[in-house]
Amino acid sequence: MASGFRDTLQLASGLTPRRVWNGLQVVSSYIRSRVLEQPRIAGLPMSVSIEPTTSCNLRCPECPSGLRSFTRPTGMLDKALFEKVIRELSPTLSYLTFYFQGEPYLHPGFLDMVRFASSLGIYTATSTNAHYLDEERARATISSGLDRLIISLDGTTQETYASYRVGGKLDKVLEGTRTLLRLRKEMRSATPHVVFQFLVVKPNEHQVPDVYALAKEMGVDGVWLKTAQIYDYQKGSPLIPDQEEYSRYRKNTDGTYRIKNELLNHCWKMWHSCVITWDGRVVPCCFDKDAHHVMGDLGTQSFREIWYSDRYNDFRASLLKSRSEIEMCRNCTEGTKVWA
Repeated sequence: MASGFRDTLQLASGLTPRRVWNGLQVVSSYIRSRVLEQPRIAGLPMSVSIEPTTSCNLRCPECPSGLRSFTRPTGMLDKALFEKVIRELSPTLSYLTFYFQGEPYLHPGFLDMVRFASSLGIYTATSTNAHYLDEERARATISSGLDRLIISLDGTTQETYASYRVGGKLDKVLEGTRTLLRLRKEMRSATPHVVFQFLVVKPNEHQVPDVYALAKEMGVDGVWLKTAQIYDYQKGSPLIPDQEEYSRYRKNTDGTYRIKNELLNHCWKMWHSCVITWDGRVVPCCFDKDAHHVMGDLGTQSFREIWYSDRYNDFRASLLKSRSEIEMCRNCTEGTKVWA
């Protein structure tokens, strides 16, 4: 509880009058857009996800990085491009996630980029499989100013963990977590706020209580349960949990599956956030893993130019009109309502 409060204060500490005003503009424009059913954009995104790399050391199912199944180019984020974009966005940007696809720690300049963003007062977060948190990297992570570290821990035994994190070593994840927590205490740092993220799938759903117990024993600050996105869910999958509370999907009487939520014609993400791929392309959200909906290229355009472009507004308009016609939206729980 106390660590969560400290994390909230850490996020709030970066709020400036300009960032608060930007947030108010974003919220009001989203409300107007829903009421009028026409896109009205004011302000710049409050939150951005940027992709350090598409490379990954693991081979998780249902993950384009793990499956090596991208049709888009793969590579690593250029530091100069990153700094140019963050300088443009920093006056209004409150939250920056260093993650889209891939393992961020495989980028040799990853923590230098975190340090740059942190120096501008932006709250920074990343998600990792924690196979690279040796003493040196753990210390550098703390020194970088990273505010939140999300560690993927999808099992509390090696067998269960590796059934999804294919090629992963649970003892390495736990060792790295302990190293970072020990150094955080030794360095008298309040950050990063460390979270275990548990992707609930059928092979590990029985270990949900165990991950809470493990986090408490280790001194991890929190546990997040995450439902798994299954690409071809209609005919079922061995990954869909038996406990419906942990699943995005519900079984029909004929044995097929449907997403549990009603797909409504709005999406908050289209107004307050976006994703930037490693090569500088702007896509609307994290469900566009293969960058099919490119709104612009930061190598040749400013972010503001892309954000307010006709292409982006046309995409927002199509979502407000008929979200179900956008393929990536059909397997999404954002802006949805739970079925009664």
